[in-house]
Amino acid sequence: MTFYTISYLSNHQHMNQLFNYIAILIFAILIGVMVLLYLRHRLITRYRDLGIIFFLLLLLFIGFQVTDMEKSTTQQSQTTQMIPFIKAVARDHNVSPQKVVVNSTTLTDGILVRIEDRDYRVNLSQTGDNYTLTRAHVVNHKVNLMK
Repeated sequence: MTFYTISYLSNHQHMNQLFNYIAILIFAILIGVMVLLYLRHRLITRYRDLGIIFFLLLLLFIGFQVTDMEKSTTQQSQTTQMIPFIKAVARDHNVSPQKVVVNSTTLTDGILVRIEDRDYRVNLSQTGDNYTLTRAHVVNHKVNLMK
């Protein structure tokens, strides 16, 4: 079972975005090189063909980046709901927010909250503005803590 700390939720970065930015930059440079080579040697059409291939790959990675940005925006908005929840649980139980860990990155009904080796199940209201914690007992006590 994986639990997440408040520092993980507030600092989590996506490496896919970095990879996509690097790939987009490389393909843009390769397109520029192919255009220059094609303009220099107009009779050799392989440069034009390679330029078209690199352009299509560039469009593909731009599409990946747009999809990742949309998914990241949705996930970030859901994660920003979780941070005030963790702070509220910590304040209600008189512990520091670093001692509260959750098993989900999004605030939904039924997630588990671990407060100093005790597990609780979260029951959210319909509107999501209040919650109740009921004591829970997990079957698998092996925990992977994401800091």
